[in-house]
Amino acid sequence: MKARILKNIEWGILICCIALFIIGCISLYSATQEANYVELKRQILWLIVSLPIMIAVICIDYSTIAKIAPIFYGIFIILLIAVLFTKPINGASSWFTIREGVQIQPSEFAKIFVIMTFAYLMVIFQKKDKNAINKPWKLLAVLAVVIVPVLLIIKQPDYGTAIAFMIATILMLFVAGIDKRYIIGAILIVAIALPLVYFFVLPDHAKTRIDVFLNPNLDARGAGYNVIQSKLAIGSGGLLGMGLLKGNQTQLGFLYPKTTDFIFSVIGEEMGFLVAGAVIVLYVILITKAIYVAKTAKDDLGSYIAMGIVGIFLFHMIENIGMTMGLLPITGVPLPFVSYGGSSLVTNFICIGLLLNISGRRQKTIFMDERL
Repeated sequence: MKARILKNIEWGILICCIALFIIGCISLYSATQEANYVELKRQILWLIVSLPIMIAVICIDYSTIAKIAPIFYGIFIILLIAVLFTKPINGASSWFTIREGVQIQPSEFAKIFVIMTFAYLMVIFQKKDKNAINKPWKLLAVLAVVIVPVLLIIKQPDYGTAIAFMIATILMLFVAGIDKRYIIGAILIVAIALPLVYFFVLPDHAKTRIDVFLNPNLDARGAGYNVIQSKLAIGSGGLLGMGLLKGNQTQLGFLYPKTTDFIFSVIGEEMGFLVAGAVIVLYVILITKAIYVAKTAKDDLGSYIAMGIVGIFLFHMIENIGMTMGLLPITGVPLPFVSYGGSSLVTNFICIGLLLNISGRRQKTIFMDERL
């Protein structure tokens, strides 16, 4: 790797990720002691798999990766269709089971290639016409890249991941210079569609999650149980926490699933407000630096990809932490680098590889771009 690339890389991004991963492993150590630390061991193995892939992504120019992204996009569309025919796990057909205890979630990996294909097509359209993104038919053609996988993911159903795609798309369009009339129109459509979706589209279990979010005590022993236990765990942690292996909700089995959806509750209960707050600060630094990478990217393609990744990380952080505190509905979205999950961890480190890739190939004299 060229010395100039290494010098330009925003290493603070990687440091934040490693710090978050370490906190996650400490939490998994406490949360998996009764299961012989199986998930902790697997998480470390997934890290060993992730790091060489991340390094490979850094070494290959992101413009080259973007050119082949549509091929992988097509492959993952096929996988998103195929996964619908698998046996549901926890009510969702989202995973291919490789062997016992090992599942692959194609929607996680699809994030990368949807973002890159979307960015690549926008750049192609804007080469001929800088204002192409504001022409309705071209905008619809580009949006189709996101709409197809989102509909397939909703079918699984996995509403959290589908929303992550939408947030990434919105940020990328904003950076691309989408006209305000489209933004206002989208807001109006969403405002009208939300009640219609709630009453006529959402399945009963999704409606229940929203109702319970508004009032967990409606079903304190059923749908509201997890969020109530999560809030109790975080609240009982205090400033310094109850100590590793000593959290009541964590160790007595009241939190579920404590290694994935509610890992932040484990942190809050056993490590306290200081460490939980540090986790949030690390995410803020990570996202801020990722936005800076988008601002200083050498071209539009790099800016679009970086902002798409910002959207993914931003939504996952806000949604996961928000749902554990009862501030947002439960969607089953993992906390990046902290929650247990092989597909999620590999995908997140690929995203970090892309951010480091873009930052390494930028011109550091460019601090702000009119695109943004």
